[in-house]
Amino acid sequence: MSDAPAPYAGPERILSGMQPTGGLHLGNYLGALKHWVRLQEGVADCFYCVVDMHAITVAHDPADLPGRVRSAAAAYLAAGVDPKRSAVFAQSAVPAHAELAWIFQCVARLGWLERMTQFKDKAGKDAERASVGLFTYPVLQAADILIYKATHVPVGEDQKQHLELSRDIAARFNRDFGAGASVMPLPEPVIPPAGAGARIMSLKDGTAKMSKSDPSDNSRINLHDDADTIARKIRKAKTDAEPLPGSADALEARPEARNLVGIYAALTGQSVQAVLDEYAGQGFGAFKPKLADIAVEFVAPIAGEYARLIADPAEIDRILKNGAERARAVAEPVITEVRDLVGYWKG
Repeated sequence: MSDAPAPYAGPERILSGMQPTGGLHLGNYLGALKHWVRLQEGVADCFYCVVDMHAITVAHDPADLPGRVRSAAAAYLAAGVDPKRSAVFAQSAVPAHAELAWIFQCVARLGWLERMTQFKDKAGKDAERASVGLFTYPVLQAADILIYKATHVPVGEDQKQHLELSRDIAARFNRDFGAGASVMPLPEPVIPPAGAGARIMSLKDGTAKMSKSDPSDNSRINLHDDADTIARKIRKAKTDAEPLPGSADALEARPEARNLVGIYAALTGQSVQAVLDEYAGQGFGAFKPKLADIAVEFVAPIAGEYARLIADPAEIDRILKNGAERARAVAEPVITEVRDLVGYWKG
């Protein structure tokens, strides 16, 4: 007879979030936001938070943080996240995230965290000077997910290891405190479809992911960029001197060319091969203006809605407040249950 806990039988829920570190960009939209929009059309409850607690694991300006939270929320909404169907909120507005994170720090094991490659990447050679919060970041991420008993988490390839840790923590919690029941679900990854647009690279370095923390604004197309800015960035994007090839395989050794063709394919809904069929033999002098026109047309409605929203901070704050109330209504019974299971004093 198996000693494994009974399968989790709660409702389906989806949780995801982004840090408010710099403006969101085209890579964020194609790699995540458009999938969040699609997921809210399903039967699962969706919770999309701005993870401002994670944002303070590195040096930050406290005076800027509230504005950056509003900016990220505005980008979510401009991309199509519907606050009537999905809870949009700031992570720090739900205190249960932090309380569950402490409990999970007492469940997780040091060796599990030492295997997390993202800490090594972010801390670099100066790991001993990194904050403890940066080291335990994945435990807070597990709490972000499991405070809502989320069953599914949209993740990119670089976050799969953290989701595995969340599953390990959930399984350990169930084993130690569940009394034979799966109190916590083992969240499943929702991986965006492979192909064009799943991973957009820097306009200055085709081997590096497009990032909102890159010091060069020319490395990315922001969701709030105007037409002239987008055209200029694409015109200046790094390329090579060779014409575009006739096959996708021939792009493998040409990261900048592969990236621009991939962006074109993602924005037009074509395959990379279909783009090459149209432009094979042509140079970037012909290709870049066409890509710029397509990018401008694609981003314009998002940028316009973002501009409308950011001009009305009271409206963003109202949406964030309502989203936090919905999130707390789900999180508070979970943290009450967890407090009872771990044996906290009830006086």
